[in-house]
Amino acid sequence: MPIENVSSPAAWRLAVGYCVVCIVLASAAVADEPIGQLAETVELGRLLVEQTAEHPLTRRYVGAALNCTSCHLENGTHPTAASFLDVATAYPAWAGREGRVITLEDRILNCFMRSCNGIRPPQGSQPVVAMIAYITSLSEGRPVRMNAASPHGPRRVPPLALAPATADAVAGEKLYAQRCGECHAADGNGTADGPPVWGPRSFNRGAGLSHVEHLAAWLKLAMPLDAADLTEREALDIAAYVNSHPRPDFVIEEHLPPPEEMGVYNGKR
Repeated sequence: MPIENVSSPAAWRLAVGYCVVCIVLASAAVADEPIGQLAETVELGRLLVEQTAEHPLTRRYVGAALNCTSCHLENGTHPTAASFLDVATAYPAWAGREGRVITLEDRILNCFMRSCNGIRPPQGSQPVVAMIAYITSLSEGRPVRMNAASPHGPRRVPPLALAPATADAVAGEKLYAQRCGECHAADGNGTADGPPVWGPRSFNRGAGLSHVEHLAAWLKLAMPLDAADLTEREALDIAAYVNSHPRPDFVIEEHLPPPEEMGVYNGKR
């Protein structure tokens, strides 16, 4: 409404109200998406999740031929397979493995040491902040529900009903050949279509997926890629077969950087 056309107090009130609504709507539209350096940082985090083993900012911290998206499918946007959706709402959270409350940053650093079989990046460093920003962006607008029981978000992979002790690795070997070998190779070392699932280029024994019950629960929701249809029994038997093979041990001292590289000051001096 052009101001020059306003000729009465009622019209003025209407014009002012119109302008306020426009400002509010414009602000809401801007708030929907990060802008400026924050948007750039979120996008960098997405790239690092997708290209963890190859990207110049993260490859020196990765010892496996794995990217974050190898387990957190579709860059963490898959709704069930180790999803990043809403996960930031659970932190800080209690972590029984560490015996203390941890932050989302701590969780990411642990994944570099365990699932990526690598070296812990410096706390507060550019790649870590970018990954935090990206993962947090996937919880935008969701209520915070810090987890006092475990470091898992509301979409955590649920356990199978079957007991891990009932797993049959012999049956799993046949299923692996039928359902998995084409992408992950008969020797488990991976192909261009799938990452290694055991051996020196895979996750180490400190990773959650090195436990049969955790790998089986993930397989049930995630594999085969884009057509997950394994039964609980099939997922459990395949997990038992996969984890019957050698993989790197986890000795935490071998995955920690020198003390001077544990963290960085990332503000202005």
